[in-house]
Amino acid sequence: MKHRSILVVDDDESLRRITQLQLEEAGYDALTAANGNDALALIEEEAPALVISDLKMPGLSGLDLLRKVRESYPQTAVLMVTAFGTVQTAVQAMKAGAYDYLTKPIDFEELVLVVNRAMERQQLLEEVRSLRVSLDQKYGFESIVGRSKVLLNVLEMAARVAQRDSTVLIRGETGTGKELLARAIHQNSRRKDQPFVIINCGAIPKDLLESELFGHAKGSFTGAFSPKRGKVETADGGTLFLDEIAELPVELQVKLLRLIQQGEIEKVGATSPLTVDVRIIAATHRNLQSLIEDGSFREDLFYRLAVIPLVLPPLRERPDDIPELVQYLFLKAKQKQCLPNLKLPPHLVPYFCGYRWPGNVRELENVIERLTVLSAGDEITLNDLPEFLRREKPGPEAMQLDLPPQGISLEAVEKELILKALKKFDWNQTRAAAFLDVSRRALIYRMEKHGIHREPGETAGEG
Repeated sequence: MKHRSILVVDDDESLRRITQLQLEEAGYDALTAANGNDALALIEEEAPALVISDLKMPGLSGLDLLRKVRESYPQTAVLMVTAFGTVQTAVQAMKAGAYDYLTKPIDFEELVLVVNRAMERQQLLEEVRSLRVSLDQKYGFESIVGRSKVLLNVLEMAARVAQRDSTVLIRGETGTGKELLARAIHQNSRRKDQPFVIINCGAIPKDLLESELFGHAKGSFTGAFSPKRGKVETADGGTLFLDEIAELPVELQVKLLRLIQQGEIEKVGATSPLTVDVRIIAATHRNLQSLIEDGSFREDLFYRLAVIPLVLPPLRERPDDIPELVQYLFLKAKQKQCLPNLKLPPHLVPYFCGYRWPGNVRELENVIERLTVLSAGDEITLNDLPEFLRREKPGPEAMQLDLPPQGISLEAVEKELILKALKKFDWNQTRAAAFLDVSRRALIYRMEKHGIHREPGETAGEG
């Protein structure tokens, strides 16, 4: 994919040329095509990052072109432009996979803003893609499926730091995929052909942890009949993943600090230090700052570990990813259980979206595997879902509204709903209007009525 390349498709030669010039002036490489078939040939040959297409064209329509691009070139974004659009066609284009939607006459300042956003998103997805490829090939990427902004931001940073040797601290609740992310960072680093060694600091008894981590010399204690390589030495040249780092005893934190600062370890019972070359990635679900305050975690070690801090969001903070996760995990479970004909009807998916998933992706995966194993027929039914999911009835009727005894302002409620919808879709008026089931014109009228305006610094998406 050519990151700065854009294909403009329009049967109007004048508009096509003006759009091309505006994009080139903005710093992009702009190609043009007069119809959908020519566009497909150019996409095959040039692999542009973005296609800007008129919706209504002779022959292959813009909507048909959009569907073919999404089917054959899913990494290419599509921006639709039309003078014939209604909210219905806008929503139709969005459902078919368009990134955004503009109407003629084109406001070229707005066009460049939308294109800039689209290209930034394409660059982000490209940076994440290499991370996901290695995950998919080597470990499976069930814990980080999704395209929510909060998740993509973490993966973008992980992809960037993978090529460096900086120490990384991954924080996140149980079940969010901390080990999987650590593996991905290693797999995308210059150390990928060297060992990736895991030690769970909370799973090994404290009196054995020092020997397990740093190794011991022969005769250093009763039963030490031969020397032992520790996990750190085993990881020499590669990556050491310290899971549940908060459980590391204070006396061993000093030795870990020496390893990070000087690249040296001292085996139990040894008389001289050993030099090693390892990259440290640590992970915890606990708040290390509070442990520093109560004296159970060294502040200097924290700052050495948290050179690059990554925070994996809990599933409840990325609910838009749940449908994709459900489908992926269901397919995985079917393959594991050899049940290729088992179906999960689409109308059941919203039930998964209303639950908070305190165990995160791990809990979701367990629930779906249990459903797959226990299903009596060829299709999972509502009665097959666990009772705690059936309680989370999807749809508007599930909305909880507390009505105060003194009454409530309908105007205030409407204003709050509109604000939340706009923020949910980064102030993209077309998407917010579709979500609220009103026309874009009606949404704009209500925004003016309530004095709703985008604050400086907030994303603008008026297409």
